[in-house]
Amino acid sequence: MSGDALRGELPFGISSRSVEAIATEAVEVARMGIELAVVVGGGNILRGAEAAGKTLARATADYMGMLATMINALAVQDAIEALGQETRVLSAIKAEEVAEPYIRRRALRHLEKGRIVLFAGGTGNPYFTTDTTAAVRATEMGADVLMKATKVDGVYDRDPAVDPSARRYERLTYMDCIRQGLNVMDATAITHCMGNRLPIVVFSMMEPGNVRRAVLGESVGTLVSDGPEAAK
Repeated sequence: MSGDALRGELPFGISSRSVEAIATEAVEVARMGIELAVVVGGGNILRGAEAAGKTLARATADYMGMLATMINALAVQDAIEALGQETRVLSAIKAEEVAEPYIRRRALRHLEKGRIVLFAGGTGNPYFTTDTTAAVRATEMGADVLMKATKVDGVYDRDPAVDPSARRYERLTYMDCIRQGLNVMDATAITHCMGNRLPIVVFSMMEPGNVRRAVLGESVGTLVSDGPEAAK
């Protein structure tokens, strides 16, 4: 989940309305008996790649972005637990007063016990995006699908905000995304998912009920997986 999903209509920061909506969707899915882990981005507060400049090294900016993900994870955790659902925040950066350290087996046990797991702190390393973190954590957890919740209702051949005639794809292969340079995820994340045959669903977080529809296998947004080369 990108930090922008938490920003809502605000220019920056955390929208309480967006956080509550996200929490409601997450709890609904968890109560269906589905194990749910969420990788939280920090772009609503700071993007490492954009913040880096002449006076701020890229590595430093990325670490600052990782701290932003922890702020977001705590906000989502509080909103989910206010609805009576247990959660755990696991961070790749040590902050033991507010989050558990990321340990794969510990995360798996939390999921088995029905808790929603929130992954913060990225991978703990600079130069890696939230997309790549999500791909890595999903394969570590043995996830059935990686769901990318955004503000757009899928993957388009052009930017729909600029070109109203842009066409939305219902299904793509990993190689379609790479060859066409489609804005699904960064190339590292796509390649990782392709190598581990992890399907990706890109959908809008703005439409209520979309998370439930996505996990139930309904046609929501764009599915990226193995399959025919021709995009549909």
